[in-house]
Amino acid sequence: MGHKAGFVNIIGNPNVGKSTLMNALVGDKLSIITSKAQTTRHRILGIVNGKDYQIVYSDTPGILKPKYKLQEKMLKSVTGALSDADVLLYVTDYLDDPLKNIDFVEKLKLIDTPLILLVNKIDIKTDSGLKETVEKWMSIFEDVQIIPISALKKTNLDAVLSEIIKLLPESPPYFPDDQLTDKTERFLVSEIIREKIIMFYKQEIPYAVEVEVESFIDKKDIIHISAKIYVGRDTQKGIIIGKGGLSLKRVGTEARKDIEAFFGKKVFLELFVKVRKDWKDNERYLKQWGYN
Repeated sequence: MGHKAGFVNIIGNPNVGKSTLMNALVGDKLSIITSKAQTTRHRILGIVNGKDYQIVYSDTPGILKPKYKLQEKMLKSVTGALSDADVLLYVTDYLDDPLKNIDFVEKLKLIDTPLILLVNKIDIKTDSGLKETVEKWMSIFEDVQIIPISALKKTNLDAVLSEIIKLLPESPPYFPDDQLTDKTERFLVSEIIREKIIMFYKQEIPYAVEVEVESFIDKKDIIHISAKIYVGRDTQKGIIIGKGGLSLKRVGTEARKDIEAFFGKKVFLELFVKVRKDWKDNERYLKQWGYN
């Protein structure tokens, strides 16, 4: 048998652990992870090379019913993942209701792409509860293989990898064997900064923010980074900055630590906050930030 290669797209509802799974399968932190829904906004590729295979994983936003243009773009990236995959991983967990997005589930049942259904978070579910969850999904997907996993604990991921390799088509690799992702260094930095904002702020702030890295200068001993945090209203700008600038300083400090860990190098990080009114419904801004 020759070399195998293909695109394995990870889909599912918000908060079921898609990004945790992606990072576990790739072996590096490419997708940001928080407990809040809609953390992932872009499709992010993670590339894994074996002796005779290359798997191009794709993390996608959670399935949702759009309320504004940003969410419309996010949903398009999910539906696009149905058409360009060689293998689909549908991730669910014991809290996930199969009827939540039944229209999307019905679409999955109609496509010919090989599908593996992963019941995540088995580390926090009893055996009887897991059996009930699996039976519930088996009644919907009669001929689909279901694998219980814990993305957090990396339980049963070897079984997932084995099944993926079986389903991959024979093909030469799509990417060089030293490439980890399709995203730029600037994108990865912007996601790290956005992750800290999602973690440290409440209510609407995590969903009102976009981050753009304006400069990334990699010198011999240090990386100089300048980034802008965009919000939709003046009041949100004040919340991001905080009294005496302390809230923004906290974001910068924690983001810098993660950026230094990722690149293995000292980082000087500057953050600025700007208002772009109602950017989530502005086609020009969304295109500028890669929501095509």
